[in-house]
Amino acid sequence: MDMQGSRQLAITQQQAWDALNDPVVLKVCIPGCDKVEASGENQYSIAMALKVGPVAARFTGKIALSEINPPASYKLSFEGQGGVAGFGKGSAAVTLAPNADGCELAYTAQASVGGKIAQLGQRLIDGAAKSMAEDFFKRFDEEMQRQHPESYPAKMVMGDVSEAPTRTRLLGLPAWAWIAAAAVLALLAWQTLGQ
Repeated sequence: MDMQGSRQLAITQQQAWDALNDPVVLKVCIPGCDKVEASGENQYSIAMALKVGPVAARFTGKIALSEINPPASYKLSFEGQGGVAGFGKGSAAVTLAPNADGCELAYTAQASVGGKIAQLGQRLIDGAAKSMAEDFFKRFDEEMQRQHPESYPAKMVMGDVSEAPTRTRLLGLPAWAWIAAAAVLALLAWQTLGQ
């Protein structure tokens, strides 16, 4: 499966880069995640619990970063296992471009999945991936509001993240690179570790 998307962020390019490369921030923002740890130079391990339809499992995975160009871009490759629930592997390219409203995060990704999760059907997988992506960005927006309240309009700081500027356009699953990769459904984004 192939996908691409973008998201407008209210924070600066450097703030976004720092947050997306902070294992503590990612652990808080990735749904079901209980571990994001460095396992080598530009390599990370991740663990999370995931339930998609009738399939529930604990997934573990590895992420390796390459072509790192701080604070603008990097590429990542990932692989993950969920036991009998399934597996996934793939790659993604992530870019952060500054603009008048903060910065735009854009990504392209390719992934393959197998096992029970792959047998659930595209519609169920699409719905789960979309839900995880929305949950990730809601959590990420809330964490960035907490860390950088000066970057957000007063309405958003008071808790209404639904007005946050957002644009997503995808081919295949509607999910952001890190979410899919972490979930081992579509791939693993965001993504977004490595300095």
